[in-house]
Amino acid sequence: MACGILILGNNQMGEYSLTDKVLKMYGKTHYVSELAPSMEGKVVTLTGWVHRKREHGGVIFIIVRDPSGVIQAAGHREKLSAAIFDEMQKVTLESSILVTGSIAVDKRAPSGIELKVTHFEVVNLADSEWPLDKDAGESFLFDKRHLYLRSPSQTSIMQIKAGISRAAHQFFDGEGFTEIFPPIMVGASVEGGATLFPFKYFGGTAYLSQSAQLYEEAAICGLEKVYLLSPSFRSEKHRTRRHLTEYWHLEAEILFGDHDDIMGVQERLVHAMVMYVTKYYQRQLDILAVKVRVPKLPFKRITYDSALEIAEQQGFKITWGEDLGTEAERAVSKQFKDPFFITGYPTEARSFYHMPDPDRQEVTLSSDLIAPKGYGELTSGGQRIHDLDLLLKRIKKEKLDPTAYNWYLELRKFGLPPHSGFGMGLERFLVWLLELKHIREACLFPRTPSRIHP
Repeated sequence: MACGILILGNNQMGEYSLTDKVLKMYGKTHYVSELAPSMEGKVVTLTGWVHRKREHGGVIFIIVRDPSGVIQAAGHREKLSAAIFDEMQKVTLESSILVTGSIAVDKRAPSGIELKVTHFEVVNLADSEWPLDKDAGESFLFDKRHLYLRSPSQTSIMQIKAGISRAAHQFFDGEGFTEIFPPIMVGASVEGGATLFPFKYFGGTAYLSQSAQLYEEAAICGLEKVYLLSPSFRSEKHRTRRHLTEYWHLEAEILFGDHDDIMGVQERLVHAMVMYVTKYYQRQLDILAVKVRVPKLPFKRITYDSALEIAEQQGFKITWGEDLGTEAERAVSKQFKDPFFITGYPTEARSFYHMPDPDRQEVTLSSDLIAPKGYGELTSGGQRIHDLDLLLKRIKKEKLDPTAYNWYLELRKFGLPPHSGFGMGLERFLVWLLELKHIREACLFPRTPSRIHP
């Protein structure tokens, strides 16, 4: 049985064995990423797609692409049967193919090696007109997202996204967290009723989850430290490069942990995720032409008041108590080279569950972790209210229905101690890490107010 590595950098967690069925059907022996100059003369069989094609002087050059990379395959007229050479001539871009040949070192080839073709066959011939040319506009590329995902740049983004998810799981496992699996259908708001997606539920109304935080707070009483990676939904009409209506939400909650404790978890998590990508995904970073800088620990902390001063210096006038807003936050973040925390947000700018600062009641024990260079918020978190009367007071002040939170309030009746947590949008992290122009690029199939297809 042959073994292959679906390219995840050099991540050995990407190893798997090709099944006998696959070998019998296609005879595949390697992935492109496994081929090296040291294998010169070795005969291999690849499966993949026609990425590029050209013919010159009786030689057909085909760039073969598989999920792990690309390699040039050269078919010489005088060395192949007429039938095989004809197959190579008629094959179209994005056709799926099987190709066998010997590895040859050739500095003229894109990767320094090429495949001297001995056998070539078309598995599925693509239409002659591939719709995605170099002049395709951004909107059109997302209309054809199902095809655009084949490109090396988009493949690299999705592989790195899988990597940061894996890094997060490894980090939390190493710190003694338990992964939980909360409901997606909920009966009450976490972040505000205006951003909920309602739907009919057996004669009543339910909503798509904005966050699993309330369920995390229930889970920590038995598990102490929990985390999850789950879809979240926000019915926001923002049409910015940072907003989605559906995204993947990485959340964590700790028992007997204060605001400083949860900031420590966040900065260690971010550092671990960045380190993981630089260790295992350099090939993908090279394809994207991105140089990732590993941030130094600990991350700098500034107060909301200081952030307001910086924003005002950049021309923004913000009334104390208001949230910074996307543009002001971007202006503040441009003053930093590494991620940093903004702490002490006013009560009015935070949700009902945030713990007031005992030393300054008008602000909360909360923070946002901000990406530098204009990329903005990465995480949001803080200490939660564990006192029943105080929480009930905050719910009423926000004009929410206390009966919708009966079970959440009941947690405070039965020994819930101080606790803290945070949430991170995986796509926003990816936008910052890879310097993407728009958050849509961080999604397999993005969902925005104007896009629900494909």
